[in-house]
Amino acid sequence: MTIDWQKEVEARKDDLLRDLGDLIRINSVRDVEHGTKEEPLGPGPSKALYEMLDIAKRDGFETKNVANVAGHIDYGEGDDMVGLLGHVDVVPVDDNWDTDPFEPVIKDGKLYARGSSDDKGPLMASYYAMKIIRDLKLPISKKIRIIIGTDEESEWYGIHRYMETEEMPKFGFSPDANFPIINGEKGILSYVVTFADKAADNGDFDLVSMKSGLRTNMVPGDATAVLKVNEGNVADMKAAFEKFIADNSLKGEFKEEGGNVTITVIGKGAHAQEPKFGVNSATFLADFLKGYKLDSNGQNYINTIANYMHLDYTGKKLGAYHKHDVMGESTASANLFDYTNDGVKNITINVRHPEGITKDEIMDNMVGILKDADVSIEIVGDIKTPHYVPGDDPLVQTLLAVYEDHTGEKGHEMTIGGGTYGRILERGVAYGAMFPGEENVMHQPNEYMPIDSLLKATAIYADAIYRLAK
Repeated sequence: MTIDWQKEVEARKDDLLRDLGDLIRINSVRDVEHGTKEEPLGPGPSKALYEMLDIAKRDGFETKNVANVAGHIDYGEGDDMVGLLGHVDVVPVDDNWDTDPFEPVIKDGKLYARGSSDDKGPLMASYYAMKIIRDLKLPISKKIRIIIGTDEESEWYGIHRYMETEEMPKFGFSPDANFPIINGEKGILSYVVTFADKAADNGDFDLVSMKSGLRTNMVPGDATAVLKVNEGNVADMKAAFEKFIADNSLKGEFKEEGGNVTITVIGKGAHAQEPKFGVNSATFLADFLKGYKLDSNGQNYINTIANYMHLDYTGKKLGAYHKHDVMGESTASANLFDYTNDGVKNITINVRHPEGITKDEIMDNMVGILKDADVSIEIVGDIKTPHYVPGDDPLVQTLLAVYEDHTGEKGHEMTIGGGTYGRILERGVAYGAMFPGEENVMHQPNEYMPIDSLLKATAIYADAIYRLAK
């Protein structure tokens, strides 16, 4: 039996885009500040989970909601289970969008919205792929289970809660990365560097505060510092700042009011797995400020950023670097900055490393390198160890064969610095939905998904799921 998968997807295009639009309109950023006992991750992630499960119920699938933080959609029967793992939460948005990030806009064949590519679009593609298999009544011998998480972009609380009570597949994929396949994922963890609060000598300027960053897994797109003016020349600083942002192709703002100067640098947000594609506003701001005489606490904070974190995407300056023959190089990105002269003084650094270096080795290296800065360092949040499924595994071979059949391009192994739910499974990988050569706009302002790519991915997913479930 020959199946025209692309034709089947095209027949459902309008329905797919309608359902995806309804899901996208839900602001599902993790919001524990407004969480309740019933919705611990906040109302948005729960609402998005309800929406996805309601769509499946409408279409006649079996569903389960696990404590409003995760759930699944099932089709078929069998002793074995094919797992498809996606998420409905999204990263926060900033003010650099050209459109409403939670109102999908189609322009030039692209669907612009937060979550269009990460991960609501690919998740909906996977759902419609399973739906096509059901609609065509294709013979399968395994259960197909779509597992939905609600805080993949942060602590993974939802998926860990799910795993406590529900049966997990032994193999499958997460539609949350790149084609042709991602069968290697680096270890991921974050280090918080806390600066000692010491009696400070005044400088020409005193650093009153510095704030930047939205999440540990996002390169910060804007950063703001407030400085108290003591003996410094404000006019000269303003002129130097204007030259600095022009020389570095940045945007920024300089304001003087009430004896203080407020400086804002606007860079470019990006996914922390590839910090080189972003412009870290905070490290550029520190690079500018390091040239001024600040109070001793502020000088220590600024110099540490400028000397050890600016324009270093692999963590070499901090001792986090390692290179693996298959999994590639480490990355490091300072993404959260929180400084007040009379309060907390922190920097959170996100590190993604291949096999061959451990979290403790990185910690020891950082402690040694930053010993003169008088800091303490601790690991925070979820710790993900490196994950790799060999290229000759039948799962990898099947998924690469499907990709090759649909694109005419040769498939190959890949490792990323991103962390997907694929690493949860013993034989789990990430598979699409971004195609080679496409711009990676995950976690960035004006995130989009090409509609043709979304439909093509749906066809690939349908074929792949069918082959795995037969």
